[in-house]
Amino acid sequence: MAPGGARRARRRVRGAPPAGAGARSAEDWWWDRLAPRGSGYHLLQSDSMLLVLPGPGPVRARAHRRAARRAQRLPPPGARAAAAKARPRPAAAPAPQQGPDPGWGDRIPLEILLQIFGLLVAADGPMPFLGRAARVCRRWHEAASQPALWHTVTLSPPLAGRSTKGGAKAEKKLLASLEWLMPSRFSQLQKLTLIHWKSQLHPVLKLVSESCPRLTFLKLSDCHGVTPDTLTMLARACPQLHSLDVQHSMVESTAVVSFLEEVGPRMRKLWLTYSPQTAAILGALLGSCCPQLQVLEVSTGISRYSTPLQLPVEALQKGCPQLQPGPCPQVLRLLNLMWLPKPSGRAVTPGPGFPSLQELCLAGSTCSFVSDEALSRLLRGSPNLRLLDLRGCARITPVGLHDLPCQELQQLHLGLYGTSDRLTLAKEGSPLLTWKWCHTLRELDLSGQGFSEKDLEQALAAFSGTPGGSHPALCSLNLRGTRVTASTVSSVISSCPGLLYLNLESCRCLPRGLKRAYRGLEEVQWCLEQLLTGPASAS
Repeated sequence: MAPGGARRARRRVRGAPPAGAGARSAEDWWWDRLAPRGSGYHLLQSDSMLLVLPGPGPVRARAHRRAARRAQRLPPPGARAAAAKARPRPAAAPAPQQGPDPGWGDRIPLEILLQIFGLLVAADGPMPFLGRAARVCRRWHEAASQPALWHTVTLSPPLAGRSTKGGAKAEKKLLASLEWLMPSRFSQLQKLTLIHWKSQLHPVLKLVSESCPRLTFLKLSDCHGVTPDTLTMLARACPQLHSLDVQHSMVESTAVVSFLEEVGPRMRKLWLTYSPQTAAILGALLGSCCPQLQVLEVSTGISRYSTPLQLPVEALQKGCPQLQPGPCPQVLRLLNLMWLPKPSGRAVTPGPGFPSLQELCLAGSTCSFVSDEALSRLLRGSPNLRLLDLRGCARITPVGLHDLPCQELQQLHLGLYGTSDRLTLAKEGSPLLTWKWCHTLRELDLSGQGFSEKDLEQALAAFSGTPGGSHPALCSLNLRGTRVTASTVSSVISSCPGLLYLNLESCRCLPRGLKRAYRGLEEVQWCLEQLLTGPASAS
């Protein structure tokens, strides 16, 4: 035998189990080989190694001994295979029929699914989410079909703004869908907005009157063909309807007047666009048609009318007194509208005012005829006013504002944007505004006002000496285009830790690089640091 072969044979003999160990398992052989009994060592088997440890080892499990004896009694593999072939095989039992897994969407309880859908609808509206969710599975279709989720809906034809023929076809197609959708989904509808309906508005409103008994708010934007019979039918079929918005729609004044007369005392909010027919609608309001009206807004459309609106202030106060303040504050807005109060005359007694008026907005970009005398007539008997927006009203003076009866004004907007009356403005008097409302004022807009540097310094100094040592509530300050100085701005920022918005654009007395708008507490504090550490020279 060759030397290499002899070494391999000896290696096999030395490493292989002895001949008498055929009846024992390989595990028993290695156990006795590495840690024989009486040697004072025991064998510990881990995941990837065998450890020889000193001391007596644990008693081997009975299962290992049973497995070794069972291996000795088993016949050889060939005999087992032959026996298995000779033994008859039993018929396989039919597998139970299992349907497809419905998935996690079907296992969510309907109540929880409704709450999840309700949160999404409150954030983004019911469409198109509910329409897409109804196609997922039967459970989601059942949840998306609940009328409680369809409380606010906006309907607009998909081809709005295109050719007349295509728009009419799209309206008919959408109307066919609404004929089955409204009875099954809109039974609890509360707010409805219709946009760009030209030819099928009457059938849609008829469906609404038949399927939406809980409707409270209706908005018609860029809609045509609104007749008196349509709105009157809607007012009778929806006993909870109290708000109507017909801005930028072609609606006959007789239709709105008929609606107001039918709704009567339950009318709360009304939005109009100024036109030659607005006087007829205001006439109905002056006749105490809607004594509980809380919000009245009249704005200017795209095609402006040069004739100013004659507003009888005292008659409006008597027709819409709102004597008992409700949960919704009374609001009067005449937006971007050229109007003037109707001359009172000597024989006209002062009106009762608006006792619960909290917001008055007379903002506009055109020539304004609002003066101190007109403002005092409007706000007579209005001690609860919180917001006063007079942007563009260049004829209002600080003295007239100081004489107003409101004592807790929170928002005051006096900015001038693109007006030509800037040269006739008063150059002093701003301290009369700030010292009166410094303890309650949260937003102040003096953009474009021509007050002098010293006048603004005295006015803004009111926020550094609030009563009781408490910090002022001012959080928004617009000084765009004014003559405010760097020392005045730094004093205001230091005295108002809650200031979150500061506009210093086009302020000629400030250093270069700081004339911009600051949003957020970090940017406002950065501005303060630059004013305190930077050069004080103005550009």
